[in-house]
Parts: sequence; structure tokens; C-alpha cells
Amino acid sequence: MSSDPIFVDLSDSKPSEIESLCMKCGDNGTTSILLSKIPHFKEIIIMAFECPHCGFRNNELQSAGVFNERGHTISLSVHNKEDMNRQLVKSDYCSVKFLELDLEIPANNNRGLLTTVEGLVDNAIDDLSAGQPLRKVQDINVYNRIEEIMATMNGYKEGNPFTLVLDDPSGNSYVENKCLPAQDPQIKLRWYTRTPEQQTFLGLQSNQTPAEEAVDRAIHSVTASEMLNDKGLPEVMSFPANCPSCNGPCATNMHLMEIPHFKEVVIMATNCDSCGYKSNEVKAGGPISDKGKRITLKITDAEDLSRDILKSETCGLSIPEINLELTNGTLGGRFTTVEGLLRQVHTELRDRAPFIEGDSGTDSSKDRWSRFLDNLTKVADGKLMPVTLIIDDPLSNSYLQNLYAPDPDPEMTIEDYDRSWEENEDLGINDMKLDNYQEGQDKTVNHEAPTQTEKTD
Repeated sequence: MSSDPIFVDLSDSKPSEIESLCMKCGDNGTTSILLSKIPHFKEIIIMAFECPHCGFRNNELQSAGVFNERGHTISLSVHNKEDMNRQLVKSDYCSVKFLELDLEIPANNNRGLLTTVEGLVDNAIDDLSAGQPLRKVQDINVYNRIEEIMATMNGYKEGNPFTLVLDDPSGNSYVENKCLPAQDPQIKLRWYTRTPEQQTFLGLQSNQTPAEEAVDRAIHSVTASEMLNDKGLPEVMSFPANCPSCNGPCATNMHLMEIPHFKEVVIMATNCDSCGYKSNEVKAGGPISDKGKRITLKITDAEDLSRDILKSETCGLSIPEINLELTNGTLGGRFTTVEGLLRQVHTELRDRAPFIEGDSGTDSSKDRWSRFLDNLTKVADGKLMPVTLIIDDPLSNSYLQNLYAPDPDPEMTIEDYDRSWEENEDLGINDMKLDNYQEGQDKTVNHEAPTQTEKTD
């Protein structure tokens, strides 16, 4: 049996060709299939069809990797023609929105693509122009409106600014970062938990009936209550679940623990024996804090790397000396050491930064990226000191061990700050109503004044 890998790098791969039926003229054409792996991203299947009889051509990309634990939204601010050359991966499940036009292309109306921003705009123009002759006869107003939209999109190709939003519940889409290893100011990435409808759309919905799910929720609620009532160290509780990767049965272990000088946290770990999927997550307990928290640690020796750290799913992280900056939500919740977190960051960035080491990457960008990863490894190994680690959590649910507790740590600074209205909006706090919440439920919530007037318990 051959041990050759099924998926290979783009530079080492060759397509396979099969004869296929042309859906336009009915004659036979050729489909080229390439099982490939984008460097530092994941496995993909690229298919291209061409008919020599009628000239019809088509191409498609499908993700061959697993779904991410959460979905994400990528917002790209396109400023000029240079930004039109940014490469992107759009999965089968990703919807595309042109914000200024209020034009959205649903996921079920499109296919996976490996292209550029300009290529995505061209595809949208082609799709809109396909039915224009018929619209001109049936509804001249719709025809004129679409002509205006296509004219605006053609202006985008000439360098007019616009905002492109990719919403992918599978978390498998990507837009090229021109500023790696630093954060690209033109790209905003937001991770979110999938809704039941999105789970169903991805084929990950549980096979349980609503009644069975209600019973499970009741059992889990009782289990959690028993854990909270236990004043000692509670045992690890295990309950059945469905694997988010293969949807097969697996077990999720949950443990409630109290971090000294901090708060209670819930640690959850999922392990699937069928496909090998593993994940862990940390949730902070207790109420929503009135203020955010920023923790600054000066890493001066190897002992600082062994400090325990709880990074919540709303926490951002940065090390200015090596230009490391992670947005809030990257990596999800983690309970580990400083060294362990830095190594996880290294793995995450190495595996999620496509196009850098491929043919499209320039020598300068490859060299800059290599130096950045090397510096990050040196920090984790304790060979690059001193450096400053900054943890910024708007919900104040993150923790860094104080080696001098209960006395102040001379190497660590903790700062409480008031959240901005935009931060509260992203966290959903502006929509919360705790005072007289049963009154005026049918009234629209006013979001015009960006001030925080309510506190949460």
C-alpha cells in the first residue's frame, strides 16, 4: 500500500484529469482535480472544468479540512487598487457582502473560491449581468438599479474604496494579511459561536429530537448544580456530546475549579476517538465585570514563563518587542502557562497564515515572517528577554499568576479601565436590560447615544 500523502503542497502537486459532461452543450469536456495544501492553512480540493466544444469554463474550490470550533466574520477595508490584489479563500459556506452597496451574496448561491479581491468583484459583476437582457424587458427599474450597482463595482476595480465582509460559520475563509506578523489595520476579524441554524447548515446538528435535547440539558443543568454545591474540589464530570468535526458520539469532560485570588472557572475538554479531534476551552464564572482589565507583565527570567495564565475567549494579547498582536477572541479560552500560551500562538499563526511561503509571497515578506516566528520561539524558550506581555480583556475574565501573592508583583501591572460603547456593542452588553426588563419589551432599544448607563451584576 502506497504511503504517499494524498494532499501535497501547491509547489509539488500535479492535477488529475477526468472526462466530464459539459452542462452547457452536452458534449464531453475535461475536469482537472488538484488535491492540494495551502502553506500554513489547510487541505483544499481545486477543480477546473473546460469544454473544447463550446468554450465553457468553470472552477471551484472545496475545503478538505475540518471545521473550526467557531465561525468568524472578516471585514476588509479596500483603499486602492493594490488592495484588489489581496488573495483570499472563500469556503462553500461563506457569504459575501459589499457593505456600502448593501449587497449580499448568500453562501448557498456561491461556491468555494481561491481568488483575489478583484476576482471576487469580477464574479459578482458576471453574476449580476447574466440576467440583465431579460430584466430590461420585464422590469426596467430593476435593470437600471443593477446597472448602477455594476458601474459602482467597476469603479471598485479602478481603486474606489469599499468594505468587503466575509461571514463564514465554518471558520475556513481567509483574507491575506499584508502586514504580517503585525495585525493588519484594514482587516477586522471577529469569532462567534455558531447558532443551531448554522450548525444545521454545516451538517453538524445533533440527531437528537427536541425532547431528547431537553432531557440532556436538564441532566447537564443538574450536574452543574451538584458541582457548584460541592465546596471541595469537584470531580471531573463527563457527559455525552457530538463531535464538531465528524458529528460522531464523543465525551466532553467538565471541571469546576477556583483560581486563588481570582474567581471560579469551568474547564471543558472534548476528545473524539473516531476522528481524533481534540479541543479544550475555559469559561470564567461569575457576573460580568463593570470594567475591563489590562495586565502588563515584564518577562525578565525563565520563571516568568512558568506563570499560570487564564486567557478568556474575549482576551487580546500582545508583545510589542516582537510586533505580536492578537485580536480579542483569537485562540479561544486557554488555561496554561505563559510558555505554553506562546507556543500555542506560534502553532496557530504558523498554521493560519497562508500565501506567505507560497509562490505569491515576496522574499521580503517571507524573511520578515520567518524572523517573527523565530523571535516568538526565542521568547518561549527564554532566549529573548526582557519583553513585555500585555493581556487586555474587556470582560476582565483573564488571569495571570502573581508569584508574590497576596503582595503586589513588582514585574506586573494591573489596570482597570472603562469599556467603550463599541466594546460593549461587540460583547452584546448594550442590548441587555436588567432594570424593569419586563416592561416595554416591544419597544426598540435606542443605540444612538454611545454611553454606558447600566451595570450588570
